[in-house]
Amino acid sequence: MAQFSDYIVFVDESGSAVLDGIDPDFPIFVLACVLVRKDRYATEVVPSLQKLKFDFVGHDQLVLHERDIRRQQKDFAFLQVDSAGRTAFLERVNQVVHDAPIDVIAAVINKPRLMAKYADPWSPYEIALHFCMEKLLARLTQVGETGRLIHVMFEARGRKEDAELELHFRRVASNRANWGYKAPDFTALQWEPVFVDKKSNSSGLQLADLMARPIGLKALRPMQENRAFEVMRPKLALGGMKTFP
Repeated sequence: MAQFSDYIVFVDESGSAVLDGIDPDFPIFVLACVLVRKDRYATEVVPSLQKLKFDFVGHDQLVLHERDIRRQQKDFAFLQVDSAGRTAFLERVNQVVHDAPIDVIAAVINKPRLMAKYADPWSPYEIALHFCMEKLLARLTQVGETGRLIHVMFEARGRKEDAELELHFRRVASNRANWGYKAPDFTALQWEPVFVDKKSNSSGLQLADLMARPIGLKALRPMQENRAFEVMRPKLALGGMKTFP
C-alpha cells in the first residue's frame, strides 16, 4: 500500500477553458492550486473558516464562492444590508487567507495569445494543469514527499469534462504528456485525482475558489488595485504564478 503524502492539493479555476467566443473582459483561463500539510489543514485552516461562518451567518454550511461574494448574491445577499458588515466580512476573509499555512501555485493562460501563437493549441485547462503539476512536483520534492501518494482535489464539472481531465492528468503523471523543453519526472510522486461535488463544503476548495479570479485579474491588469491578490502574494510558492504564453 502506498504511503500517503503529508500534503494535499485543492484546485479551482476562473474563466472559461473554451477557445471559442472569448470574453473580452476576461480573455484568460486561471487554474489555482492550494497546497497544504494535512495536519495544519485539519487544525488551522478548517477551524478558521468554520469560525468565520459561525460568526457571520450562525452556521458552518455556508460555501464560500468568490463570484457570489463579489456580486453579493444568493447566500451572500446579507452583504447588501450594511457597508460596515460587508467590510468586516471581507476583512475577515482576507485575514483567513493571510493566516492560512498554504502554498499557492497558479497558471494563467492568455487565450488570444495562445491562439495567435499556435495553430492547434492544447486546451487551456491542460496547459495550465501541466504547469501547475510541474510546480507541485518541485515543491513536494523539496519538502521530502518523493514516492508518496498525493491526492489532488478538483471540483467536479460534469462526467465528460471530468473524464477528459482525469485522462490528461494521468498522462502527465505517467510522463506521457511532456510539453516544451522541460521533462520533469512526474513518476517521482504517485498522483491521484479526486473529483468533488460542487455542493461539497470543502475548506480547501473554497480557498482555491477565493484565489483564482484575483490571480487572473493581477495578470490581466497588473497596475489595478487588487487587495485579495496582495494578501495571497506571500503564499505564491517557487514563483508560483505562471503566465502563458
